[in-house]
Amino acid sequence: MDNSSGVGVIDKAAMVLDALEAGPTTLAQLVAATGLARPTVHRLALALVHHRLVGRDMQNRFVLGTRVVELAAAAGEDRLIASAGPVLLALRDATGESAQVFRRQGEWRVCVASAERPIGLRDTIPVGTQLTMKAGSAAQVLLSWEDHDRLVEGLHNARFTPTVLAGVRRRGWAQSLGERELGVASVSAPVRGPSGRVIAAVSISGPMERLTRQPGRLHAEVVSKAAAELTEALKVSTDSVA
Repeated sequence: MDNSSGVGVIDKAAMVLDALEAGPTTLAQLVAATGLARPTVHRLALALVHHRLVGRDMQNRFVLGTRVVELAAAAGEDRLIASAGPVLLALRDATGESAQVFRRQGEWRVCVASAERPIGLRDTIPVGTQLTMKAGSAAQVLLSWEDHDRLVEGLHNARFTPTVLAGVRRRGWAQSLGERELGVASVSAPVRGPSGRVIAAVSISGPMERLTRQPGRLHAEVVSKAAAELTEALKVSTDSVA
């Protein structure tokens, strides 16, 4: 599908911003993702930095800038968060476990929506909690579809292996047993943005004594369904304003 607006510089800037949707990105990675000439990408990225639409992380990689967050707030909603509430409530009720949506922000994954198990032993993760990208099924999901360089970087000191991530890509979901916290198990599946990139992970988590040592066998289907519902909600939201 041709996404050209006919205004070349705007289309190219949009390609740069789209490439940053997946997380921190080097100049070389931006060039590969956009297919644009390196000098063009560099010039556009620096112009977007000037306008705070793009920023830099501690490793000097390009990231989405603070102005993007401000514009999202001005629009009155974050489509992912706005769509997540009913999906997570249904997932919690179907599994009996706490449900969350995680999004990657730099070196962390952040809980942006949550539906807690109301009673009994549970894994409580309040909205805004920052967790490691080195352990847990949500981290596996957020890393599995990254490009090669990000995969290599993300696997450094991780609790999971390349073989584990290959399994996540093959199955379309991830599970973890005590990776992030002793005695806690989780199952996660990817949420994709309108461009097809993985932008978030839907998860359930709880004690291994309930989820067992094969939590995916119990809950992968319903977690994957919830992730697919969120993916579709984001697509519909985009289509409705196109």
